[in-house]
Amino acid sequence: MRTPLVLARHELRLLVSLALWVARRRHETGSGTAFGYARGQGPVMFGLAFVCVVESIAMAVLLRDYPAVHRVVFILDVYTIVLVVGMHAASVVRPHVLDAGSLRIRRAAHVDLRIPLEKVDSVRRELRTTHQRADGELDVVIGAQTSVTLELTEPVAHFTSLGRRRDVRLVRFHADDADRLVREVRREVQAVRQARTAPSALPSPLPDQPA
Repeated sequence: MRTPLVLARHELRLLVSLALWVARRRHETGSGTAFGYARGQGPVMFGLAFVCVVESIAMAVLLRDYPAVHRVVFILDVYTIVLVVGMHAASVVRPHVLDAGSLRIRRAAHVDLRIPLEKVDSVRRELRTTHQRADGELDVVIGAQTSVTLELTEPVAHFTSLGRRRDVRLVRFHADDADRLVREVRREVQAVRQARTAPSALPSPLPDQPA
């Protein structure tokens, strides 16, 4: 019973993302800095949607003598096209977000991982087009590539779409402007480290009491 509910919530997020995309709004970026990652996958997603449209037209021709079946198949085809466009919309309206305390790494409605900046050990620009699953590593691949590698001082919990927990200490993900993201993350991490190591202000001495 849990899996159908999870899938239903996922599809609802896609539909909400589609509405936000049409309204030209973003999802929960707040006062942070947003970094997009959907630029490279747009043509692929719209190509997939076009294939779905062609398939829908072909099925309409094949099932023209079976109107009841045709109506059911047509509804399913339209819903499939909406979900495909919704996946791209979710990638656009749910960017990575960097604020003063954390880096939020996202991929459409599938991945949403918030990493406290005090747990960041290093971040670097690293383009990878091949990935192998390994314990303690998370690859948030977009268009068959990742462009940023983030190493952590201690594991953070990542929950999959189906609710399974994985503890990860290394995260690879993609950003359209990877160089800028790396610079900004380094700057924020440095600010966090300086704030943690700065000496606390000494209390002001009490004034002398009159005799």
